[in-house]
Amino acid sequence: MEMNREKLCASKADGSSDSAYHCSTCHDDEEWSNTSRGRAKSRSLSASPALGSTKEFRRTRSLHGPCPVTTFGPKACMLQNPKTIMHIQDPASQRLTWNKPPKSVLVIKKIRDASLLQPFKELCVYLTEENNMIVYVEKKVLEDPAIANDDNFGPVKKKFCTFREDYDDISNQIDFIICLGGDGTLLYASSLFQGSVPPVMAFHLGSLGFLTPFNFENFQSQVTQVIEGNAALVLRSRLKVKVVKEHREKMTVQNGIEENGMVSASLEKEVGKQIMQYQVLNEVVVDRGPSSYLSNVDVFLDGHLITTVQGDGVIVSTPTGSTAYAAAAGASMIHPNVPAIMITPICPHSLSFRPIVVPAGVELKIMLSPDARNTAWVSFDGRKRQEICHGDSISITTSCYPLPSICFRDPVSDWFESLAECLHWNVRKKQNNFTVEE
Repeated sequence: MEMNREKLCASKADGSSDSAYHCSTCHDDEEWSNTSRGRAKSRSLSASPALGSTKEFRRTRSLHGPCPVTTFGPKACMLQNPKTIMHIQDPASQRLTWNKPPKSVLVIKKIRDASLLQPFKELCVYLTEENNMIVYVEKKVLEDPAIANDDNFGPVKKKFCTFREDYDDISNQIDFIICLGGDGTLLYASSLFQGSVPPVMAFHLGSLGFLTPFNFENFQSQVTQVIEGNAALVLRSRLKVKVVKEHREKMTVQNGIEENGMVSASLEKEVGKQIMQYQVLNEVVVDRGPSSYLSNVDVFLDGHLITTVQGDGVIVSTPTGSTAYAAAAGASMIHPNVPAIMITPICPHSLSFRPIVVPAGVELKIMLSPDARNTAWVSFDGRKRQEICHGDSISITTSCYPLPSICFRDPVSDWFESLAECLHWNVRKKQNNFTVEE
């Protein structure tokens, strides 16, 4: 019976004699041959469609291994799951395209930086006058005296559409984003979009520039290439964070008796829960705040307690955030295309507590331990800092809305160049070779 089942699977795989095992998940977007299938399918290419012929293409090497065969020996197999959680695409095949030509662009400029005024003006003039695009800028950017008092920039400034953070929703009005500054501008752009994020093009005009691969010298040709849709992408995963806080309010108590006549045992009364949600690009940091005591928080993974963090705190980061605070705390660095979540302790009171990497599909929950001496504090990409008390919880999982960051070359080259130039990864004086006499 097992042999008949194997013959049936082999006959359905392909009409040719070559009936090797092929995983439909891995090769769903790949064209096997020119004529064997008899129908056209979308294919994964690392080269631009504009380069070379569309009939012949070279399949690039993937960063990820092939899909594993789900039959083990003559009788064992994997239980089929109809709900596919995550499909890993070849990073070299991720390229930008447009369903319709882009018309609106959000320009994010680093605030209080006089050196960015001239690049900001040149970029806005190029977008509005030469490309006839609608430019969105934050209202506080135009309040800069150098921009407000520039009469030559006045006609262009009148064409701008302005918005205010936390007041105006522009999520459905932006086609793509251009950042002028450092890595903080990219993090800020991520925080503006709690759902789907438009493609982001980041120019290195800040201090570090790990996430900003473009130089501003040739911005015209680079922006034109993005508008035409010929650019590589790296999908930077984000964390979906839900903070549930036990909401308590203080009540006015007269002589220890409430209005209903019941004796009050406390001045605080639980009246419900407050739920807040965030999309985080780098990391969620839970720390001890201003307290001199160690933080004491429990970490759960899919409902199971995995450890208690006793130390200065814990960092839950994306692969993008692995090169930020987590790297400074001793964690490994993960390429952005790896689907994972990293858990890194901050100065743990244990010599054996090492950073760990868990699958991207798990759900983490962080709560204060019942015997914790003090509260904890949490921040999201360095913002929205707030206190966490007993009974509050922080749920973290991988978001389905990544940040599509436009690459200068490709996801691999850009990442290793950033490691070398910004973090000086493995930089040392080379060892001298032996001479002939030696």
